[in-house]
Amino acid sequence: MRATTFSAYGGPEVLQLSEVPVPEPGPGQVRLAVRAAGINPLDCKIRNGSKRQNFQVSFPHTPGFEVAGVVDAAGEGAEFAVGDEVFGWPETGGYAEYALAKALAPKPAGISWPDAAALPVAGETALRVLGLLEVCEGETLLVHGASGTVGRFAAQVAVAQGATVIGTAGSRNLDDLKSLGVVPVLYGDGWEERVREATPGPVDAVCDAAGHGVLSGSVKLRGTKDRIVTIADEAAYELGIPYSGPEQSREVLTAIVGWVTDRGVRIAQGKSYPLEDAAAAQIESEDGHPGGKLTLAIS
Repeated sequence: MRATTFSAYGGPEVLQLSEVPVPEPGPGQVRLAVRAAGINPLDCKIRNGSKRQNFQVSFPHTPGFEVAGVVDAAGEGAEFAVGDEVFGWPETGGYAEYALAKALAPKPAGISWPDAAALPVAGETALRVLGLLEVCEGETLLVHGASGTVGRFAAQVAVAQGATVIGTAGSRNLDDLKSLGVVPVLYGDGWEERVREATPGPVDAVCDAAGHGVLSGSVKLRGTKDRIVTIADEAAYELGIPYSGPEQSREVLTAIVGWVTDRGVRIAQGKSYPLEDAAAAQIESEDGHPGGKLTLAIS
């Protein structure tokens, strides 16, 4: 099968389209014919070696944490059968024509392959962070990076739960946030004062999905370090602020689907690249302003 791999840490140029063996599913696993795979900033950090202490990989390595596709083969005790349309987290790299997986859920019929592949990481992260923050109806939540995939999902869910959401973003995304019921605030120098101007009361909780040095300012706004969670800034360890990691399960995916199918929560889609252009997709991801979720289209 075709897969995007790299055999040394480095820039996007280390990614190459390779021919590798088709994996065989073990007990509880299924093999997916991948239709779409999500691109995440973490993919790039693993490729360039900056995350090697936390994510050990064997070369050649196939990246990719999100897939959507059709079950092609099922191991003993698997929860899905050949022909099922599913999405979730692969146990082998998602930048490939086939991938093995266990943590999956049925793909809703009305959701496209790219949309399904965009859901696992952003949806799980957003719901987990909101749970940690215990955001309640009537409270004010500040979301840094509210136009990104995680921040946008979290903001939509919090608005639906009755919270007032203040979201920081670049100028081109402020109107989109406003259309979602979010109070938009321009990020960058002076953001603290703009947040204070945007809300007459206190900020009850903070979700940092941006990772651009906003934690100290968030502590000033809160007046305390509690109810602040980051998914993107390792300065959290020095400040004593929780840095949250993922939980991958079918139950989580089912909860994500509920928000999408029943409450209309959506991830803004960016460009979809063919498998052979995975390097270009990662270059756009590293640029930091992709304008939506980047995916790979794999037939």
